[in-house]
Amino acid sequence: MTLSSGSVSSPKYQRLAADLRRRIAAGEWRADTALPVEAELEQQYGVARNTVRLAVDVLVNEGRLVRLQGKGTFLREHPMLDHRAYGPPAAPLPVPTQRDGLAAPSEVYSAEADAAGRVLSAEFEMLIVRARVDVADRLGLRPGEAVVVRRQLRLLDREPYSIEESHYRAGVAAGTALMEPDPVPGGDEAVLAALGRQEIGAVDQLVARMPGPEEAQWFQGGPGVPLLVQTRVTYDARGPVRVIETRYSADRCRLVYGLGELQARGSR
Repeated sequence: MTLSSGSVSSPKYQRLAADLRRRIAAGEWRADTALPVEAELEQQYGVARNTVRLAVDVLVNEGRLVRLQGKGTFLREHPMLDHRAYGPPAAPLPVPTQRDGLAAPSEVYSAEADAAGRVLSAEFEMLIVRARVDVADRLGLRPGEAVVVRRQLRLLDREPYSIEESHYRAGVAAGTALMEPDPVPGGDEAVLAALGRQEIGAVDQLVARMPGPEEAQWFQGGPGVPLLVQTRVTYDARGPVRVIETRYSADRCRLVYGLGELQARGSR
């Protein structure tokens, strides 16, 4: 087995890592089967032991492989969960005030976890903080104005899954259940609807970035695993209602967007 040099020169260990990724994607190894030992990969590719070790290090840092002392190197598989970020609901939503999953209520996450045979849990807290510049801009506030942040730390099968933070103007949240450090029956959407601030539209921004130290510690991912960050601004007829920033570990979540008429898709 030889390594293609490709159109751009790159270190041999990176080309070896790329071919190992290809073989992993092709399903050549399973999670319960150890990869060939370094000596075997050295013979397969005709490279030095250090090249093999560096290539495997790359995939370990990416969170694709894990070394188990005395057992070998295995695929590190985090089951991927599809989250319907936006689109016509597959079934009637449990919150009647919600349209098209504009700000997916917790019941949507629960239903997705149940369908995948996973156990969803969450830790909840409420904070009053100074608005970041980007949040203030999206809500039409001055930087540094107070905002209410409702944070959920979601776990699947006790493994960190997402950090969701909903940012509200202090004037919107004041005197409502949004100020309580607990989930709201019916979801935050029900509180907003009762205030006459029912969300009718939203704009999403998706970016990928590396986690900060605290995020890396919480997600417990490989040092090379990025976060997928979804920032959603929801609107009613009067303007922006809230900013929802949700961070997912990119190896554990796939965001699904449905656009247009999807009746023919059925329940797939």
